This record gives sequence, C-alpha cells and structure tokens, in this order.
Amino acid sequence: MANNQNMIHDSHQPIHLRQIDFFWTFWRSGTEQGSWNFERMQNLGFAYIMAPAIKRLYPDMNQRKAALKRHLGFFNTAPIMQSLITGVVLSMEEQRANGADISDDTINAVKTAMMGPMGGFGDPVWLGTIRPVLSAFAASLVLSGYGMMGPILFFIAWNVLRLVFRYMTQMAGYRRGADIINLFNTGIIKYVGSATSMFGVFMMGVIVARWVTVDFASVRGLFGSSTTSRFVDTMINGGLNVIAPVALTLICVWLIRRRISPIWIILGLFVIGVLGYYAGVLV
Repeated sequence: MANNQNMIHDSHQPIHLRQIDFFWTFWRSGTEQGSWNFERMQNLGFAYIMAPAIKRLYPDMNQRKAALKRHLGFFNTAPIMQSLITGVVLSMEEQRANGADISDDTINAVKTAMMGPMGGFGDPVWLGTIRPVLSAFAASLVLSGYGMMGPILFFIAWNVLRLVFRYMTQMAGYRRGADIINLFNTGIIKYVGSATSMFGVFMMGVIVARWVTVDFASVRGLFGSSTTSRFVDTMINGGLNVIAPVALTLICVWLIRRRISPIWIILGLFVIGVLGYYAGVLV
C-alpha cells in the first residue's frame, strides 16, 4: 500500500528542489575537501554537499541511501569548479526522482566527463591567475603604506569572487542540466582559459615593472676617466636595473615550476641581497 502511494505521489505530484535546498547545497560547497582521501578523493565531500537535495527529492529512506551511495564513487576536480558539476547533478537527480530514465551509470558518467575539463580549467584560472594577481595587488597596497588594507582587500575580493561564482555556476548547471556538456565542444573553455592567462601575464608584468627592483651600486670612481665612469654607471642604471627585475622574476617562476618551495626562494633572495650589499654590488 505504501509503495502504491509513493507511485501515485511520484506520478501526480512532481518533486522540485526549493530555493532553500539550493542555498544549503551552496553553503556546503566549500567543504568538498573536508574528508579528502587517497582512494576516492573528494567523494565524501560531494555526497555531503548533495545530502540536502537528496533528502528533498527522495522521501523513502532506502532511496536516500541509494542516492548517497552512488555519489560515494571516485570524484576529484578543481574545488571552485565543483559547483557547476553539482548543479548538473542536482538537475539529473530531480529528473530521476520524477520518473526519468536516468541510471546510476548515467549520473556517474556525466560527473566523470566534467571532472577533467573543470579541473584543467579551474586551477590555472583561479589558482594560477586570479589569486596571484589579487595577492600581488594586496602586497602593492602594503608597500604603498596602506598597511592592513591590503590583506583585508584580498580577503574580501577573493571570497566574494569565489562565492558568487560558485552560486552562479551551481544554478547555471541546474538550469542547463547535462546539456551543458555540449559547451565543451565549442572550445569556450579553451578560449576563456587563454584570455585569463593572457590577462594574468599582463597584470604580473605591470606589477613586476612597478614593484620589483634590483639596485646596483654606483661604479663611478672605479675607472680612471670620469667619462668612462659615467658611461658605465649609466649603462648599469639604465640597462641592468631594468633587465635584472625581469630576469629575477623569470628565475623565481622557473624555480616554482621546478617545485622549489617559495619559502626557500624567499630565503635565497634574502641571502643574495645581504651578500650583495656587503660585497658592494647591491645597495
């Protein structure tokens, strides 16, 4: 009798997610790595994020258990891009709860198809471009004498950007459903990634020119002719003082890509600066 009532409920009263369900799903989205594990990575976090929606869509306890179980498979992607995948899965789960022929394999296949592209897009854009640019801008404020305004601005800007992006992509994924995968074939991810990378390189170049300096000591008096001394000194101040910051930045980037810890790089620059000063090369 209970099963018949469920069937009548499913066929005549469609179940839809409510705004509060979207909010709680979004609220939990920052915890996807809270139970990260080496076997299935972000799977526990993803199941936890989906729990409020599953509770709404599946009144029967056995259905809830089955829904949570299918989201305990392997899952791993760029954390901030996870919300887009969540939105797509929310749409598919809602359709399935209302009788659509969507199997566990179909849901897992969509998740798997989106994990790679979202991971490849999210890390370079958010961690490789947006966060370094914001960090450099905040550091420039500190160097300009604004003190704590730099870190505060970074904290506010970073969290506003990522939270707004998370909610908007979650809702976009829900509205488009699995059809959003068709966007991958248009090359939009590649174009957006390239444009963001170019913008990041441009901004970093501006920051390097403005804030990275290498000051060499004057060489006047080291040569017998005053004209020669002035010429060499002009070459150093006009040439090396421009080239050295760029070269230093490129070397640091190369070291970071070689997986050298930034802490060691900072300590190395400190040692070079002190030795250069006592050797009379740097000022």
